[in-house]
Amino acid sequence: MSSRLLLADRHAAADALTFAGRSRSLGDGAVRLRSSGGVLVMTSAPLAPRGLLDRTPTVLAMRMLPADPELECDLVVDAGALGLDETETALALPDSAVSAPWAGVSPPRGGWSVAGDIAAAVLAARAQSGIAQVARAMPADPGEEVVREVRAAVWGVPDALLGELPLGAAFAAFAMGFIVGEETARVFESGPWTRITLDRGHVLVRGPVRVGLTEVRATGAG
Repeated sequence: MSSRLLLADRHAAADALTFAGRSRSLGDGAVRLRSSGGVLVMTSAPLAPRGLLDRTPTVLAMRMLPADPELECDLVVDAGALGLDETETALALPDSAVSAPWAGVSPPRGGWSVAGDIAAAVLAARAQSGIAQVARAMPADPGEEVVREVRAAVWGVPDALLGELPLGAAFAAFAMGFIVGEETARVFESGPWTRITLDRGHVLVRGPVRVGLTEVRATGAG
């Protein structure tokens, strides 16, 4: 693959590096890079389950940036391995890609319908409340499994102030730096996906996924 991704200008390249830097410390630290038609779509997963019994919700962060119209790509890389080339208008790529289970399920590109709005101040307040809950619930010297269990228990809870979206949606918007000022976020739905759109980026939530047995139905003649 090419050793770099050419963006529209230095501002877009710096913005891409900022997104990668924030993604580095969240979730698995991977970032998906998809580009076509002059737009680079960067996606990361601040929250995603690891294994069938993990209750962590799938919460993605997305940022769209202007790119070289001829740039075509779709790859997942370590966010911490991205940098700027000498022109400061392109992302310098690592030597190899990585795999990320969440990247195999993409949100729809169309079919979104308006579902409401959420004040940015509410998102910030709910995120800070969740961070405090995680801190209070965390025992001393927890192992990785305990950390994941605590985080899943807090961030996976449907929140009434977020229209029953998991609290992790607010965390993703806050941690990725999408919340600025007194903006009102727009909320959209498409199939099992919900998207929270702010000026600085999007948060996408998938689910909930129905589990367990379905209702028993009678068959044959009544």
